[in-house]
Amino acid sequence: MKGNRQSAILEIIESNNVETQEELARYLTGRGYKVTQATISRDIKELHLIKLQNENGTYRYAVNEIVPAVNTERLLRVFRETVTNVQSAGNLIVVNTLSGSASAAAEVLDNMNIDGVIGSIAGDNTIFIAVKDSGASHSVAGRLRHMIK
Repeated sequence: MKGNRQSAILEIIESNNVETQEELARYLTGRGYKVTQATISRDIKELHLIKLQNENGTYRYAVNEIVPAVNTERLLRVFRETVTNVQSAGNLIVVNTLSGSASAAAEVLDNMNIDGVIGSIAGDNTIFIAVKDSGASHSVAGRLRHMIK
């Protein structure tokens, strides 16, 4: 649902000059999405949308192509500094982090779109990663260990 909504937002801002969150909400409602201002605000932040000035002086939403790279580098640094251990067992990988750091480390993993990773769950200091098979488990765990060196 969230992914579909965010894809719709990207399509909407690509084909329309959307100036406000309220206007974006109207477009989404027209496509059958029930949204609140808070939901739209979170989506704007997650999609790294910015406002660009049009030729006529008004502003419209657009994707900021630079911010994701900056955030990714920052997140990779957080990953390296907080991950303490990586273990694999079957089709699961367990990543241990410093207390309170698992969510930030899992954000890095989610943004990497690592081949073979099915999904992850983060707690306070532990991340469980499900992979498609034990072969992928060893490969992904090795890649993660390499990242923290």
